[in-house]
Amino acid sequence: MDALLVTKTLIAGIGATLVMDTWSQFQKRILKIPPLNYALVGRWMLWCLKGKFVHHTIMTTPRVWGEIVSGWVFHYLTGILFACIPLAISGKDWFGQAPLLAGTVTGILTMMAPFFILQPAFGFGLAASRTPRPWLARLMTFLTHLSFGIGLCIASQLLIPLLFENS
Repeated sequence: MDALLVTKTLIAGIGATLVMDTWSQFQKRILKIPPLNYALVGRWMLWCLKGKFVHHTIMTTPRVWGEIVSGWVFHYLTGILFACIPLAISGKDWFGQAPLLAGTVTGILTMMAPFFILQPAFGFGLAASRTPRPWLARLMTFLTHLSFGIGLCIASQLLIPLLFENS
């Protein structure tokens, strides 16, 4: 991968994650449904470093210094990593030509991470099956990751061509 392709992937991942975070703020303020607290992601990561991967519930696990920053950094690094999915599927032509279908499919594919890794590790069960309202948690995961996929398209079709007109 050349430096320009890496830079475009970084921008697409960060841009898509920003769109996802904008959706989360809408979800919180307008729909009155709290989004994921990324401090919990940081707590999980930092406990993983200590050898604890699965929790009864992550909310009852003792806090760890640096969990907020760690969670947010992990969130954005994951967004950058997930931005590699359409690139791997479509090649470098993805940038500037991102079809909405490819972005939304990518967003839907990324739901596998919370459904099968984070939610079970947090003690919430597969696909939030142990939460008080599993279908609401699943719907919000779907909408959040769909917003990420749409964000990939926005970053790829609008932001990257604007920043890299001559490349």
